[in-house]
Amino acid sequence: MNFFHCPIKIVSRNKGRSAVASAAYISGTRLENTWDGTTHDYTRKQHIIHSEIMLPANAPPQYMDRATLWNSVEWNETDRNAQLARVFEIALPAELSHEQNIALARKIVQDLFVSKGMCADFGVHDKKDGNPHVHGRSCRSRSVPPLKSSMRLNCASIARQRKHYSDGRTAVKPLTTRAGRKR
Repeated sequence: MNFFHCPIKIVSRNKGRSAVASAAYISGTRLENTWDGTTHDYTRKQHIIHSEIMLPANAPPQYMDRATLWNSVEWNETDRNAQLARVFEIALPAELSHEQNIALARKIVQDLFVSKGMCADFGVHDKKDGNPHVHGRSCRSRSVPPLKSSMRLNCASIARQRKHYSDGRTAVKPLTTRAGRKR
């Protein structure tokens, strides 16, 4: 692998973005945003080789459903400037097979997000152009009873944890570089 690429950005409502739209794009699915009634259809995307949701132990199992998870975020983060999720993209070694890259993506997501108590939704993309990569979204899950009206997936608290994300970038680089060399 010749380069390292790992931007992490915020999905923010005040910039006209939607956690549901982002989830549909990254997974190549059709999802309806019940917050604003918009349907986001990315089923024509051909280069998505895998998509998956990983949850921490305290998250309700109902959040394994992508629409339930991200619509919950949309409804619970009600401010007009709400930070709905963190979006990340990580370059994967082109030398690895699809199965190896999926396993590497799972390890990265587990180590950097799920083990820290965040819900994570990711998709591995490969256009066969030598640039396989993982797109994903993460959001912190508070430990409260499942799917009650008080359930909040609060991403605003993640903004206070910038150090975690800079440490995450530092942790990802050796994982992807080492995986590319092990081939």
